Amino acid sequence: MHQCLQLFISQVEQTGFWEWVAVILGVAEVLLAKVNNIALYPTGIAGTIVSIYILMIAGLYAESALSIYYIVMSVYGWVHWIKRRNAPPVKITWATNKEWVITLLIVFVGWAVFYVLLKKFTTSNVPVWDAWVSSTAWAGMWLLARRKMENWILLNISNLFAIPLLCYKHLILFAALTLFLFIVAIFGFFDWRTIWKQDKMAGAALTN
Repeated sequence: MHQCLQLFISQVEQTGFWEWVAVILGVAEVLLAKVNNIALYPTGIAGTIVSIYILMIAGLYAESALSIYYIVMSVYGWVHWIKRRNAPPVKITWATNKEWVITLLIVFVGWAVFYVLLKKFTTSNVPVWDAWVSSTAWAGMWLLARRKMENWILLNISNLFAIPLLCYKHLILFAALTLFLFIVAIFGFFDWRTIWKQDKMAGAALTN
């Protein structure tokens, strides 16, 4: 245990400036999202741009591509937030059978496509793992955009595999941030389930 702690401290001390910047912006984004502050979008975009640079250097090309998708979705979310600021939020629901089929297609077809691209067109030494982390995150983000409960499950599958991958690439702070996001997602699932139950009870009361 002592040796593991020493290794962690040593690797943190070797962490570069830009990785610190990306992690600080990532934490700030999560905290801003928690208090429902629109500043989460520019903060997240800035952090993601820095992350792309770091992930490319580390050879995590699929995660870099996923980060570009994050930027696109953040810009969309920012614009959508401004337009719908005073509109009622989309209701939280569970995925239908059709949505589950789409989710699984995103995961497994995306995994295969990412793997082939990484294997043939990059120098990645972890194409299977990198592709899996990205395809599961992509599926989770699709479910999140549709306000589906299962988004937390898919995102945490991605996080669970991302942590050892980031450690392997010596991105210790990124791994710590991902662990933080893993814990946040667990609470997010139960918070959403509470909201879903409340909405369901409110709907049942209106029909009676």
